[in-house]
Amino acid sequence: MKKIFLFLFIAFISQSLCAQSDKNNADVTFIKCSEFGISKPIRDLPDAIEESGYTEAKDAHDRRKSLTKTNRNAVPLEEDPIAQKNNGNRSMMSPIANWDGIGGSSDPLDPSGSAGPNHYVQAINVSYRVFDKTGTPLINAKSLSTLWSGSTNDGDPIVLYDKFADRWFISQFQSSGNKVLIAISKTPDPTGAFYTYTFVPASSDFPDYLKFSIWSDGYYMSTNFSTKRMVVFERVKMLAGDATARMVVKTMPSIPEDGFFCPLSTDAAGQLPPSGTHSYMFTFEDDGWASGNTDQIRIYKMTTDWTTPTNTTIVLDQTLPTQPFDAVLGTNWNDISQKGTTKKIDGIASIFSYRAQYRIWTGYNTVTLCHPVKVNATTGQVAIRWYELRQNSSTKAWSIYQQGTYAPDSENRWLGSIAMDDNGNIGIAYAVSGTNTYPSLRYTGRLAGDPLGQMTFTEQTAINGTTAKTNNNRFGDYSHTSLDPDGVTFWHTGMYQSSGNKSRIFSFKISGITTGINENANQVELNVYKLNDQLNCKVIRLSSNDEVSVDLFDITGKQINGKNVTPVSNSFETTIDINGLAKGVYLVRVGNVNFQRVIKVMVE
Repeated sequence: MKKIFLFLFIAFISQSLCAQSDKNNADVTFIKCSEFGISKPIRDLPDAIEESGYTEAKDAHDRRKSLTKTNRNAVPLEEDPIAQKNNGNRSMMSPIANWDGIGGSSDPLDPSGSAGPNHYVQAINVSYRVFDKTGTPLINAKSLSTLWSGSTNDGDPIVLYDKFADRWFISQFQSSGNKVLIAISKTPDPTGAFYTYTFVPASSDFPDYLKFSIWSDGYYMSTNFSTKRMVVFERVKMLAGDATARMVVKTMPSIPEDGFFCPLSTDAAGQLPPSGTHSYMFTFEDDGWASGNTDQIRIYKMTTDWTTPTNTTIVLDQTLPTQPFDAVLGTNWNDISQKGTTKKIDGIASIFSYRAQYRIWTGYNTVTLCHPVKVNATTGQVAIRWYELRQNSSTKAWSIYQQGTYAPDSENRWLGSIAMDDNGNIGIAYAVSGTNTYPSLRYTGRLAGDPLGQMTFTEQTAINGTTAKTNNNRFGDYSHTSLDPDGVTFWHTGMYQSSGNKSRIFSFKISGITTGINENANQVELNVYKLNDQLNCKVIRLSSNDEVSVDLFDITGKQINGKNVTPVSNSFETTIDINGLAKGVYLVRVGNVNFQRVIKVMVE
């Protein structure tokens, strides 16, 4: 059974381009988009009409091998040594926003979504919808295929809000022709028109389980290719609606894995990395795998050269040994127990869960990561191992600043998605299921100054499931935590079970003060306004009078100006000279080791 969406083909501005490749370096392919178009405003597109059940044309199971633990002496032999078995004692705020997203018989749903200043955009297999931030739908659900002329609904969508350009990004794959379809909004309005691009990274290799990230020199993509590759799309041209937008496809070095390959690339938050900053890719290695030697994180460094694409490189930059973990959850992807049934569902093992959020701080950079692990070899309980990595700004060396395994009771937790806010607080949302729980959605978090390796807030429920999933073991596949442009609100979308497949969208904050009327009273406030040839910056409600950096960047992340300011009475005002700057969008960042705020300004 398949889900069929009825739609009318609409007028597109369409241009076919001869795909050009440069094979001077056998490991690098340089290709232009094969098709370009401009959609009608999506508010005017026909609504999606569900007729019957849909199952992905291809899915991660097609690519994954059913492997078991090869090294029987792999550690840990029984218990995860850093399992957090208690619930945090800080009071967690209830969800701020909390509503049902797109549902239906898509199997699995593959939910993805992001928040902008005024909207939340969600996509699942095989449709998308725009909401305001209270949950009011602004359009009916639309079929993904209506964005790209002549395309089909094959799924695995990703939605990003590129806050550095104030644009929206929607993608999916197309199994016929092994295509990657990307749409970029023409304006900040996600109900308006989109530039649409079609790429073929490898004509003989299906781009399964594709994941995207935002970087200063491109949109980076990893997928479960049979040949291990990274792909970079030409962000600057795509934002401009340039039909000559290109991609670079680079083969990766040998990577230990257990049959499921999908590294995560750094996804910029807060401040866009300065132009020329390397992108990094993260995978992990389990000493229980046939190809694994030790439990560790592997970090790869990619240098993309758009001038001479054959100079593009990927190298193994570092390995970071971790506390022992067991990432082999089960066999045949039957990993997660459910209430009221012996049927188990897929734990999405062997890879980091989406995203690898990257942030720039004073003196260091951070990346947050998580993946499912088996907490106890006897019970088979699954929990979430999470990490905060730090990179020294001067030496560029990475280290594990903290790590933990969140298992506060006997239920299973997986499909985690982790992020850090502008104050260094960490939030994580995930699915929960077990003998006492139908597949549900919950979240927790920690303050930046809390004991390392601990989620210190009491777990909060976003939505309880009411039924088990018994038709097959496919569940979720995707979950997605993004950060609001305000820098302090986490947004999550994930799948839960209640009389069928359901998706949920919710938001929450991590704060040391959870009572009172004004929830913004203790947040740093940055205001910027233009006066003649200067930007006036006013900052209030700082936590201390420690020195603060004030920097100006262009849209590519290139630093234009910068200074250090010492606050007085936890506030300050300063100016930035913009005389001679070209018209366009710029980013002002203020911050130190304790916080950062970034605001977008227009120079006209």
